[in-house]
Amino acid sequence: MQRRIPLFTGEGVRDAEVTVHPFAAGDGLGLTLTRYRRTSAATAAPGDAVLLVHGLTTSSDMFVMPEHDDLTSHLLDHGYPDVWALDSRMSNRFPYDMASHRFTLDDVALHDFPAAFAEIRAHIGPAARLHVIAHCLGGVTFAMSLAAGLVGGVTSAVVNSSALVLRVPRWSRCKLYAVPGLTEYVLGLPYLNPAWPQDAPFTRGRMIARLVSLFHPECRAGPCHMVSAMWGSGRPALYEHAHLSPVTHERVADLFGATGVHYYRHIRAMVRAGRVVKYRPGDPAYRDLPDDYLEAAAGLTTPLLLTSGDRNRVMADSNPACHRELSARAPGISRLRIFPGYGHQDVFMGKDSARDVFPHLTAFLDAHAG
Repeated sequence: MQRRIPLFTGEGVRDAEVTVHPFAAGDGLGLTLTRYRRTSAATAAPGDAVLLVHGLTTSSDMFVMPEHDDLTSHLLDHGYPDVWALDSRMSNRFPYDMASHRFTLDDVALHDFPAAFAEIRAHIGPAARLHVIAHCLGGVTFAMSLAAGLVGGVTSAVVNSSALVLRVPRWSRCKLYAVPGLTEYVLGLPYLNPAWPQDAPFTRGRMIARLVSLFHPECRAGPCHMVSAMWGSGRPALYEHAHLSPVTHERVADLFGATGVHYYRHIRAMVRAGRVVKYRPGDPAYRDLPDDYLEAAAGLTTPLLLTSGDRNRVMADSNPACHRELSARAPGISRLRIFPGYGHQDVFMGKDSARDVFPHLTAFLDAHAG
């Protein structure tokens, strides 16, 4: 397959020094941070750094998109010369989700974020202001780690789509109950992969993808159909087609990777509880985490901007509901911003996001920057 844009590219970021910082998570898993820095830029907020956090199935590549203005370049251009992008264990840059595992979102909160923050602080120092912009389950796990008190010194945070409350469409609930067991014990696969349409003919993945495509007449891109089957409820589920560049739509299989289905079991427990909860209460390996993260959030002081598209067919109204809950538990720490016409993923990956979305994010950061 000939790609118009290289896999795992950084070429979308203009005039920045790019360095990669490998580090080990608390349980020894190898992860990376990528730093984009303009050392000579005159900025409105000197000393401010921003950490970008992807969701499950994506990677730091969702913030570096050469086909149009992306969030990394937007931040560098608007007064934030030190941008870090995390690739956690949920990143499609790693092979972890294409092997059988029993990771949960608790593992990301407990092991990935404290180690990532320690690595960043080793470079920017303990006093530098650090902001976070996180998406979907990256936002959920960041909020979990923050509520548990495992990360601190966060000046402000933007969390898109879902934070400490999970509410999903009815069809998504059905999939959360059926898909993990069906995939692992009937199909004999530990993961789902949007790249299956590109497999050889008559292979198991290719046949599954062809079956999925029968129910998705909205476009002719098999990987687009697969990510709609994996997440959310809709045709398509993750974004509005009109908001994507044709180039982005063409490379969906590069931008969205395989998903280990055990994560779905933890998401299912959270949806059932109506809030973010620990997967195995009482397990001593997770004693540093609260059983109920939303209750633990009562002590939060970090200013939060909760965002979502009003056509979110993945996490539905999770963040509006979270805003209501936080307003009762920790009054004044959260604000809510809804983006008209946007869905779930196109908030960050849309061709016009730099016009419609990003200025609202930088305005919130500016309000708390130095």
